[in-house]
Amino acid sequence: MPDFVTPPPVERGDSVAVVAPASNVPEEFSHVYDLGLERIREVFDLEPVEYPTATADPDWLLENPEARAQDVMDAFEDPDIAAVITNIGGNDQLRILKHLDPDVLRENPTRFYGWSDNTNLALFLWNHGIVSYYGGSTLTEYAMDGEMFDYTVEYLGRALFDEHIGEWEGADCFTDQPGDWEEPRSLQYHRDIEPADGRTWVGGGEAVEGRIWGGCFEILDQWFIHDEWLPAPAELEGTILALETSEEVPDPGLVTGWLRALGEAGYLEVFDGFLVGRACARNHTEAGDNPAHEREAYREQQREAFETVIPRYNPDAPIVLDCEFGHTYPTCPLPIGGVAALDPGSETIALR
Repeated sequence: MPDFVTPPPVERGDSVAVVAPASNVPEEFSHVYDLGLERIREVFDLEPVEYPTATADPDWLLENPEARAQDVMDAFEDPDIAAVITNIGGNDQLRILKHLDPDVLRENPTRFYGWSDNTNLALFLWNHGIVSYYGGSTLTEYAMDGEMFDYTVEYLGRALFDEHIGEWEGADCFTDQPGDWEEPRSLQYHRDIEPADGRTWVGGGEAVEGRIWGGCFEILDQWFIHDEWLPAPAELEGTILALETSEEVPDPGLVTGWLRALGEAGYLEVFDGFLVGRACARNHTEAGDNPAHEREAYREQQREAFETVIPRYNPDAPIVLDCEFGHTYPTCPLPIGGVAALDPGSETIALR
């Protein structure tokens, strides 16, 4: 395991880089992007600096992984940039990793924020001992319809301005409804909000702590197939695995198979604890909306996958389900490479 450094906190008034190292939205959705920039300025008193990829065409980004990597390195190396904020996720960021210079990143540790496909960059930074933050992207958390969740403002603010996030409490509501970006007026109205039933604690009963490794399950699957940067099981001994699934809504049977494969490969047994994000149960690419009872049934089936498979390989590890990170909102940006302390007795989590 590398020696970790947590990049220095951001201060209000600082300049922050806005980049698109994964994908981007077409120009017709610029109203969403502009709202995100506005919130960065007005809610957090930061000055967004748009790097070349931030407004680049998604087809151009797809064909230019070197440029995406260069934007990240340029932002890290710029002494006037206090943080690097990604626009959105995607599904091919794996292709930029070979174009990154780890010496540039390690010599210029800067707070990095992004989720989904940005799992690639988060884990690349993990390999080189740099703590990053899983969450806080321009087009999602910042550009939330209606207004930002108070919960997101609180925890994103801690991830920006504090040395450590501290005690991580649950939210009392959530949404996984996609934004209607085709209709600019929709940004004036809140998405469908559902009550949150709290987190579910299963598995071992002893308090544990360890550095967080993980992110989006579908991207981790790519890492296990193309294992050039994948740590060996022994290198992850004593860490906390964070997992969440995307708006692709993978079948619970597929999630069960992924978990079982991790167990058979010797990975599940090395983690001291597990953080599982609340499942997104709406597929954002399909027309229409599945009813509430189907969404809850999906979430329960996914919970059962984690509750059933992980204890077979690691019965002593605590598992915390329905955590606030990933593809449902509101979120707390998880410090990937930072330390999580899980206490099943008091059912509390602290992030530092």
